[in-house]
Amino acid sequence: MAGPANHLAFVCPRFAEGVTVGGAERLLRNLADRAACAGRRVSFLSTCARDHFTWRNELAPGTRRVGSLEVTFFPVDEGRDVETFLRLQDAISRGRPLSRSDQESWLRNSVNSTALCEHLRTHAAEYDRIIAGPYLFGLTYFASQILPHKTLLVPCLHDEPFAYQSVLGEMFRVVAGCMFNSEPERDLARRLHGIEPARCAVVGMGLDPFEADAEAFALRHALGAPYIVYCGRREPLKGTPLLLDYFAAFRARTGRELKLVLTGSGQFELPPDLEGHVLDVGVVSEQEKQQAMAGAVCFCHPSVNESFGIVILESWLARTPALVHGCGEVLRWQCGRSNGGLWFRNYPEFEEELALLLDNDALCDQLATAGRAYVLREYAWDAIDRKMSDALARLGRA
Repeated sequence: MAGPANHLAFVCPRFAEGVTVGGAERLLRNLADRAACAGRRVSFLSTCARDHFTWRNELAPGTRRVGSLEVTFFPVDEGRDVETFLRLQDAISRGRPLSRSDQESWLRNSVNSTALCEHLRTHAAEYDRIIAGPYLFGLTYFASQILPHKTLLVPCLHDEPFAYQSVLGEMFRVVAGCMFNSEPERDLARRLHGIEPARCAVVGMGLDPFEADAEAFALRHALGAPYIVYCGRREPLKGTPLLLDYFAAFRARTGRELKLVLTGSGQFELPPDLEGHVLDVGVVSEQEKQQAMAGAVCFCHPSVNESFGIVILESWLARTPALVHGCGEVLRWQCGRSNGGLWFRNYPEFEEELALLLDNDALCDQLATAGRAYVLREYAWDAIDRKMSDALARLGRA
């Protein structure tokens, strides 16, 4: 039986504040906030980095109060061999097997903070549980090795080449347990790394319901045509190049006037034939994002690398159906479980389903209503709080 979990340390490479974006960072912060509001003492340990491309130390090191949390920022290690890291990262991405030595070199030259890990060693006796994530960082790996019997992973695991590395499998097996975002993520971890059911808990993240004006965004930006929306990082791993290609093909093949709205961060190359048809508003306020979702025909999520899909849950709260990539197991599972969206595996399916949504208001309303009811039922904070409390009680030992 696990001991009491009165003092929690959350470890995450970046702290979700200001323009910092990323589902994993947001998830870890929200879980920490809820634990603090429940009366637990929470120490959030992160790095001084803001940018997930450069990992420069931009924030001042030290401890400060952020809302309900005591957050301590530690410098990212400088002098890592970026060339070696990128070479090994590319080899993994291409499916090339790496020796144990090369896997360790890949992790050593990833994002790390010696100062943060030294803090964990020095203050080991103070923490009842250490909650670390996401899995794909040297910092998470090395932090998990310090007090594995107290450490719970929030891995945000995807079915990708990195997840198959043997050193990461050892990390999953050595820690006290894992808190997953969804059943498919849990099942993937069990298939890959043989984790016992007793060391697994599905927790996820709660969402607060909101109301958003479905006409405000289009009026503010003078959009004279229907639009689909995507919110999040713009990069190949999130599928945004594919979305742009499919959107361009849809316009060319069907001749229909349709816009694409993007919010979030990251550079992308806009094809010349899409000039004037793609509105990129960048990083926006929560209200602006919610209004963009509320006015869209659908929220299109082209990623196959998700462990949760926070933004499609938000789109359902905004009363907008989802259209997701069918090779993304978690997003497809969410749509099937909720009856809140459709999924495509290739361009012909994308075209057929998007045209169906454009032409069938009743179907859109039916999907959106089912999706919203699902989020309100499954992702109310009360339900998530109970799941987290149970996980902390079952997993780990003091």
